[in-house]
Amino acid sequence: MLTSLGLIFLTGMALGWVCRRLRLPGLLGMMGAGILLGPCVLNLLDDSILNISADLRQIALIIILTRAGLSLNLDDLKKVGRPAVLLCFVPASFEIVGIVLLAPPLLGVSYLEAAVMGSVLAAVSPAVIVPKMLRLMEEKRGTAKSIPQMLLAGASVDDVFVIVLFTSFMGLEQGNEVSPLTLLQIPVSIVTGIAAGLGIGLLLALYFKKVHIRDSLKVLILLSISFILVSQQDAIGAYVPFSGLLAVMSMGVAVQKKREPAAVRLSVKYSKLWAAAEVLLFVLVGATVDLQYVASAGLAAIALIFGALLFRMAGVLCCLLRTPLQKRERLFCTVAYMPKATVQAAIGGLPLAAGLSCGHLVLTVAVLAILITAPLGAFGIDLLYRRCLRDDSEAAPHTS
Repeated sequence: MLTSLGLIFLTGMALGWVCRRLRLPGLLGMMGAGILLGPCVLNLLDDSILNISADLRQIALIIILTRAGLSLNLDDLKKVGRPAVLLCFVPASFEIVGIVLLAPPLLGVSYLEAAVMGSVLAAVSPAVIVPKMLRLMEEKRGTAKSIPQMLLAGASVDDVFVIVLFTSFMGLEQGNEVSPLTLLQIPVSIVTGIAAGLGIGLLLALYFKKVHIRDSLKVLILLSISFILVSQQDAIGAYVPFSGLLAVMSMGVAVQKKREPAAVRLSVKYSKLWAAAEVLLFVLVGATVDLQYVASAGLAAIALIFGALLFRMAGVLCCLLRTPLQKRERLFCTVAYMPKATVQAAIGGLPLAAGLSCGHLVLTVAVLAILITAPLGAFGIDLLYRRCLRDDSEAAPHTS
């Protein structure tokens, strides 16, 4: 395993650097490193690390979501209000509808199989969006209108909504009954996750105020509690629907609200952790790619992905109706809200593992969606943000 970790970091950083030199997103090189090292090409990664790949990717996601919480100012988010809430479910719903309409004629699947496929593809990737939005917040791009804060918050809740729908559609496809109570899991899991995270975060803020310990130990405490919250999500969910990832982010928000100076320092610590976690996440996502699946997908699957993105963009534009955003700012939001990676890598293979007839096709399209939208969205954000978003750091002196 140690050799595999060494190869992951060295190759991932090297190819990420090459891509950045070519003005391409670094994650494209990291995913390429995963494909190169993975079972389909050189097969240099030990089975032991591939077996815990999902857990390692989840750790990386926990790190970036905690950092997001520590950096997210609720007062800024309140300025946006309605659009931030709508972004949590409207674009994903539009995309699922698009796939249900497009997949049967393009791929020859049933409408229910298309719904399963849509619920896999519709989740946006916080692992791509969150670090990009944090950078925009640091550079104060679009922050006066809370654009990065809005996208950051929406991407964090979007996954909960989509995963619950995926579970429901999978149950229907397997012949299980899905009651209206199943759909109630979506708002309940969001509310309980946020409430638990805020409660724990407030207690931690009080503890950090009363007990003076090094920031490194604070990070260790936050990480440990985050691991427990996410790992116990299913156990808690047996009694009440619960989102561990939302709890993790909300915990960071509460610490930021009550202990802002400490939150700023902790965010810097987490950004250093993310430097390693980012490489690990995207290399391991690349290692899940099966090139035979990609080759067998054909142009129809690619057409489906781009068609679904058009539906998703329409959903984003609907969320931004009656907002003060200019046309170029709305364009940026539609592009920034397209990347997919984490959820697709995590659940794309579940229909195949469950023995569904559409499983192979769902996994194929999920892999293609990662390869197309993750670099495309990241590249689009890097290309457009200077052109579309106002530099509020320069605007500030003129308003004083």
